Amino acid sequence: MDTPVVKTVAGEANQVKIAIDLIEMGARLQLLQEETSLSRERLLRLYKEIKGESPSKGMLPYSTDWFMSWQPNIHSSMFMDIYRFLIKYAGIGGVQALITAYRLYLDQVRGIEDTEPSLSITRAWFLIRFFKAGMMQLAPCKTCGGYFVTHANDLHDNYVCGICHPPARAGKTRAAKQALIAAAQAA
Repeated sequence: MDTPVVKTVAGEANQVKIAIDLIEMGARLQLLQEETSLSRERLLRLYKEIKGESPSKGMLPYSTDWFMSWQPNIHSSMFMDIYRFLIKYAGIGGVQALITAYRLYLDQVRGIEDTEPSLSITRAWFLIRFFKAGMMQLAPCKTCGGYFVTHANDLHDNYVCGICHPPARAGKTRAAKQALIAAAQAA
């Protein structure tokens, strides 16, 4: 028999704080509903109060393939390495590990010049769920030894990451081209 949930003022305040943290990070409503005990109506009011608009509607990004392309794989791998470190060594778990790992991921990415985060909080949450479901895992790169996100059923004996062996078009995005043009014009 399940033990009944005892609502306390402190417990409810903690749930509101978690919801606020997630909303400020850009979490979708479905993530908030899954990770807090607050009602949908309360989450909607909180979302509108914080963001000044209704939450976006539509399907959540549910595909393991997104994490396999070059740049998302590097970002996802960085996030999962941080997340696993926090679980293993900092004694943080659950939604607090997600929030802390995502903040540390953002700090790392923002510390790199001309780099924007590829991973949203919602995708990070799905990534964790994919790992827990056994659909994804980390595999070591045979060249650099770093651990990178891969499909669980792929062969990993000779895995080489996207950093050691980037695809031919890596870094040749429209944004990179515009940055080069802007730098040339400024000079």
